Order: sequence, then C-alpha cells, then structure tokens
Amino acid sequence: MDHSIESAPLEKLQSQCLLVGIHENQVLSPTAQALDARYNGLISRLMDRGDIKGKVGETLLINNLPDGGIERLILIGFGPRGELNRKQFRKALAAAGKTLKDTKVSAASCALLDVAVEHADTAWLTRQIVEMFNDSAYQYNATKKIDDPVALQALAIVAGDADRHAVETGLNQGIAIASGIEFCKRLADLPGNLCTPSYLAEQAIVLAGEHDKLSCEILEEHQMEALGMAALLSVSRGSRQPAKLICLNYQGGGDAKPIVLVGKGLTFDAGGISLKPGLGMDEMKYDMCGGASVLGILRAATRMNLPLNLVGLIPASENLPDGNANKPGDILTSMAGKTIEVLNTDAEGRLILCDTLTYAKRYSPEVVIDMATLTGACIVALGRVPSGLFGNDDALCNDLLAASETACDPLWRMPIWDDYAEQLKSNFADLANIGGPDGGSITAAVFLSKFTEDYRWAHIDIAGTAWRTGTHKGATGRPVALLSQYLIDRATT
Repeated sequence: MDHSIESAPLEKLQSQCLLVGIHENQVLSPTAQALDARYNGLISRLMDRGDIKGKVGETLLINNLPDGGIERLILIGFGPRGELNRKQFRKALAAAGKTLKDTKVSAASCALLDVAVEHADTAWLTRQIVEMFNDSAYQYNATKKIDDPVALQALAIVAGDADRHAVETGLNQGIAIASGIEFCKRLADLPGNLCTPSYLAEQAIVLAGEHDKLSCEILEEHQMEALGMAALLSVSRGSRQPAKLICLNYQGGGDAKPIVLVGKGLTFDAGGISLKPGLGMDEMKYDMCGGASVLGILRAATRMNLPLNLVGLIPASENLPDGNANKPGDILTSMAGKTIEVLNTDAEGRLILCDTLTYAKRYSPEVVIDMATLTGACIVALGRVPSGLFGNDDALCNDLLAASETACDPLWRMPIWDDYAEQLKSNFADLANIGGPDGGSITAAVFLSKFTEDYRWAHIDIAGTAWRTGTHKGATGRPVALLSQYLIDRATT
C-alpha cells in the first residue's frame, strides 16, 4: 500500500473516501465540524436522527455528498470526548478498516489526528492508523484464489504543516512495522509442506539482501553437531527436513553490544512419538511464529534504520514421529553440557531453544529476548489476550511491559521462582524436559532460564496470541509491534 501526507486545506481536498471522527452526545471532531458546516448540517442531522451515536467502533458510510471533491465520507465513533484510551482508538480503527474495505475504493484519506487520545501524541496516532489499516487490508493468497481482492492501494494522512515532522515520524514507523507484521503473517499462514526449515532459511537470506547492514548465515546440521547442539538436533531426527539455525546480524549501532532476538521456528509440530491429538493439529504450522516474528521485527528495524546492533537467531525444525525420532526416556547432552531427560517429545520447543540460547552467549549480548509458541499451559493461564512474560532481569521486563503498553500488544509477567525447579528434577539427568501438569508455562520458562544465567534474558510465550482459531483462523503478527516498540525505545534512550 502507498502512503502519503495530505496537507491541502479541507475545502480543496480531493478524496474517494475521507474518514473523520465523531463523539457521543453529538460532539464532532474539528474536521467533522468543518464538514458539517460545509454540508449544511448533514452530520448533525444524521446524529440527531440516530443513524450513528458516536459510540466507540461505530461507523457510518455516507455516499453522494453535495460536492464532488470528497466522494464518500466515513464517520467513526470514538465515544465520549476526553475519555478515549489507546485501546479504544485501535478498536475504532479496526471497525473503520472493515467499513473502508467494503467500500471498494482504491484510495482513501484519513483525518483522525484531531481525535484526542489519552497518553498519545501525533506520531503515535499516525503509526496506529497505518498499522491498523494495513492489517485490515491483509489477505492470504499464497495457495488460495481471491475472488474479491482488497481494492485499497493508497492511504493519505491529512495533517497540517505544524504536525508534519511528527506525522512523518509516525508514518515511517508505521510503514516499517506494518511491513514486518505482514511478513510475519504471510510466513506463518503458509502450510507446513511449503514453509519448511529450508524455506524459512531462504526467506531470511532474501530479507538480508534488502539492507546492506543486515547479513545472514545458515548453520547446517553438521555445523550444529560440531558445536554440540544435540538437544536441537534431536528434534529434527524424525523429519526428512534438515534442521537449520538461522543467524541474522544487523550492524546499525557501532560498537554497542547487540540485542539478541531468538524465535522458535518449528515449521510443523506433530508432537513426535508423544503424538498430538489429530483435532486441531493443522494449526501446528503456527509453531514457527516465534521465528516468523523475529524476521518481521528485523524487517521493521532495518526499514526504520534503527541505530542498534541486533542479532536474530531462529532454530528451524520439524517435530515428527519416526523410527529415528526422540523417545520418551532418552537422555540428551545440550550444548551447555547439561543433560536432559526427554519425558515428553512434544516438549520440543525448549530443546531447540536451550541450545540456541547457549549459542547466543558468543555475541556478548546486551540482552536476549526469546519468543515462542511454547506452551498450551500459557493459554490456560492467561487466555488469548496477553502474551506471557518471564525473565531474570526486572529492568528488562519493565522495559518490555512499557513497550507493550505503547504498542497495545499486552504482556503479563509470570514468576520463575526457584521453587518451580523442583518439578524439573530427574533421577537420570540434570533436567527433565517437562515438570508435570502444574504451572506448565512457568516450568518451561524455568527450564530455559537454566541456559541463560550469563546474561539478561526475557522469554515471551506467544502460544495464545500468535494466531487466531475458528472462523477467522490466521496469524496475528504478534509480537512484532511490541518488540519493534521496544527497539524504538532503546534507540531513543
């Protein structure tokens, strides 16, 4: 989608469709007031008649306006004036995006920067407009014919000259983050027979070719074996697809220590010998959403040219049953030298992550943040609203929580107390790979923490937030916006 800033006066504006805000109790935004006067009280009459009340997320499409400059008008409700929060603003944008998509226009103008939102500036408003309307225009088309493609190809942000710098900042951030979210979703929505570990590695190489400061190295199985990554390699033994360790390096911050992002890249997870139930197993193509998110975040960061050093590590594999696959009771020796008893082969994410987290030490990281569709237990604990946050450093976790608030991509911090380590004790190895039915998301994080003791680390469990189920099944692109905001914050402090 093309994006631009429209600074023409309202009376000279030419638009296929203009979006403006209204509030409850017949209160109009400044732009809506000007249009109401221009159209002889049309908007006020529609509100008086009850066609739209201004509640958050209400929309009304007006066709056949009195003059031809603006062909259509979409009124968007933002609730009572002065009470609009950031989450409600995004809710209204989502509704407006659906209404706009239904109009079939190819270009639209958005005059919503005069809507007051608590704790939000012009740059933030602009960024959210771009992110939300791009997201509403997303369609999966890799393996499906689209009979009714989205028509919208261009979006203009209506802004005065005084706001231009802030709008440009928000526009650039929004375009970059929206691109990262879309990249993540397109990869995640692919079926497992297309998005294999090798395909994911190929996409990382293509991404590295987009920016001269981004490089990519792919470690093959023989290289991982030489490094002692027996835990990671054990997961791929049941698959005909070779495992890959994707290593991306972005040098934008001089000699600064890098922020290392690690993403679980299980391109399909059948559970291995501990086979998952058949119902819903198709959704296990989404077990690589952590890896897809790392690629999306790096696309966003490079397009914003953030002055940071970043490393992206994606262990990519399949987990399938086979005569050579992991068996319950097998003992593995991780790259860190710790032995692991595999009590359940479906707890494989922590096996590929533990060796990758050990490998991350060689970068002398400032921080390491991993993201993974790790545990169904996280969905039981938190549902599908927040992602679970775990970490060994309060400052890092607080920074991530602050970024989640700004990005409207919620996190909830969970404990990793030493008490839970008791559940990971094994009679035959240093660690068991599961800790029983209680506190499953926590014991998984505690397991990972045993491999992150030498640096500041956070773990984000996105099992409940990386994709939607049911009628609207599909990837969400989370937590690309959250981690992009975290990186923006680091670049500006």
